[in-house]
Amino acid sequence: MAATSRDIRPIIKLRSTAGTGVTYVTKKNRRNNTDRMVLRKYDPVIRQHVDFREER
Repeated sequence: MAATSRDIRPIIKLRSTAGTGVTYVTKKNRRNNTDRMVLRKYDPVIRQHVDFREER
């Protein structure tokens, strides 16, 4: 089954707020999380945990 643009669990990119250009790729449930996702994850460039924000 092919993923459509209105898929319930779309693939999203999380980009580092530290400006290093590091990204994580994950899925989110569009029904439960309608806002942009923000996760605190590890940035290997600066070797710290920083906020990663959803990029559209």
